[in-house]
Amino acid sequence: MGTAVRVGAVALVLAVVVLVLAWAFQRQLVYLPSGAPAAAPERALDGGSAVTLRTEDGLDLTAWYAPPTGRPTGATVLVLPGNAGNRAARAPLAGAIAATGSAVLLLEYRGYGGNPGSPTEDGLAADARAAHTHLVDERRVDPARLVLFGESLGGGVATRLALERPVGGLVLRSPFTSLADMAAVHYPFLPGTLLLRDRFPVRDTVGAVPVPVVVVAGPDDATVPFTQSTAVADAAGAPVVPVPGAGHNDPELGHGPEVVAAVVRLTGR
Repeated sequence: MGTAVRVGAVALVLAVVVLVLAWAFQRQLVYLPSGAPAAAPERALDGGSAVTLRTEDGLDLTAWYAPPTGRPTGATVLVLPGNAGNRAARAPLAGAIAATGSAVLLLEYRGYGGNPGSPTEDGLAADARAAHTHLVDERRVDPARLVLFGESLGGGVATRLALERPVGGLVLRSPFTSLADMAAVHYPFLPGTLLLRDRFPVRDTVGAVPVPVVVVAGPDDATVPFTQSTAVADAAGAPVVPVPGAGHNDPELGHGPEVVAAVVRLTGR
């Protein structure tokens, strides 16, 4: 066997190994959960409390609820987080929204924040439905006054929920067009379209959402390209609220005034 043939054979074997590992461990690259928050909800949020959400596949998930601290609008905001961290990281967002007069439910997905289970696209969708059921059936929230806030990967969860259940509006913060498009940005050497088990096809589905949509995104976001977020907005026929100079995980994009104002556009204050 010639040297070139041996080198080619080794390269092929390595490529196969990389593809097999990418297939086997892809969800560990997509979902980056943190453990249970160190602080109790009443310490992290004014009037905050823990709630238990029962999913259709039998999981009990802990989430945080924050009542309005400003003059009540009658609206509730369901926060559907991105792929990393836990609910404590979204407490500043919940506090800022509550100050405008809306109640907030911070969903914590399966496998995140000490919750049981392992995250998948369908699993997160089930978690979102459990949160919707809790708010509408147990807290008697009017679906027309329920606004979904989807952060990054949570934009895919929120878009799917808005197609499956009645809601009043949808705010997408730094949404991507699809998980495959994100894989092409961050792992260009892998055939993400062929490998991915989870898809989150936001751009292809958001146009069917029957309620108002607002997109908030950072032109300088190095994690989710601004062009992907604007493509989602175009597909939804939605306005774009830019937050210049802010990185994906910066406070300005997490809970800054432009973000809160985008929520207020749909909650009414």
